[in-house]
Amino acid sequence: MNNGRKPVGILAIQGDFAMHAKMLDHIATPWKLVKHAAELEGVSGLIMPGGESTTMLKFFANEDMGAAIKDFAAKGKPVFGTCAGAILLAKEVLNPPQEKLGLIDIAIERNAYGRQVDSSVRLGECPEIADRSVEMVFIRAPIIRRVGESVRVLGRCEGLPVLVEQGNILAATFHPELTEDETIHRYFLRKLSD
Repeated sequence: MNNGRKPVGILAIQGDFAMHAKMLDHIATPWKLVKHAAELEGVSGLIMPGGESTTMLKFFANEDMGAAIKDFAAKGKPVFGTCAGAILLAKEVLNPPQEKLGLIDIAIERNAYGRQVDSSVRLGECPEIADRSVEMVFIRAPIIRRVGESVRVLGRCEGLPVLVEQGNILAATFHPELTEDETIHRYFLRKLSD
């Protein structure tokens, strides 16, 4: 599956990065943990995992990681954010407002599904990339409240957009890495180029 391509980077400063690594192992895709901005040079794309977005932002400030990710994306490299990763990629963050990278034209509300005890597994539809329902795990998940004109909605669950794309940026409000379903990761991998 590699075809001589650089490995996929997985942001490994906080959150469930290990589960993304496990999914990439499952689909035989080389990966590399990224903890410092300079390490982005050695990867073909970047996965930003779920976790705690405010904690990640503190690290971004100390490491210039935010600026490095913006530069990485500006070069056309694919970036995929799940849950907290999607929050960090958004243009607008609600509940409460916070710093963000502004790489995808969405407004996203933090923890909009409720507290940890309100976590759930649901089935959603991604008709452009899957001909069946896709299992989606929501953990203190955000809700996308606004989708910009140039953003494509690739997946919905119970009427809400949950998987969106704008150019080389892909964002999911759920955790595809916590299921056995490879659909979303395989779609992201198709966006990679040298």
